[in-house]
Amino acid sequence: MAIAQSQSPATSTAAPAKPPSRAQQLMGDIAPKLAELTDEVLFGDVWARPGLSQRDRSLVTVSALIALNRPDQLRSHVARARQNGVTETEIVEAITQLAFYAGWPNAITAVGVAREVFKQK
Repeated sequence: MAIAQSQSPATSTAAPAKPPSRAQQLMGDIAPKLAELTDEVLFGDVWARPGLSQRDRSLVTVSALIALNRPDQLRSHVARARQNGVTETEIVEAITQLAFYAGWPNAITAVGVAREVFKQK
């Protein structure tokens, strides 16, 4: 017969919980797996690949979002691009270049998004 040993309550040495990611904030309550994939695969793995710098990856992503006319996603990626070293001038030049390849309406929408994000300095 085993005798149970009484244990005193352990003091917590766990690190403080980190704040929820942006993906967790935006969709974690309704689509937790999508938020997890966004954090771990998209921003954890794909964005960490060595083939492109963070700056270049941002410029490619911003360009794709302009071409696809995705203003909601473009907002956060323009801000991220600026954090990754893409200048406002480069973003505007990308928008201008894409007007001829992705369409004038997409470029006009992107200008409005860029203006919004640039004001949030």
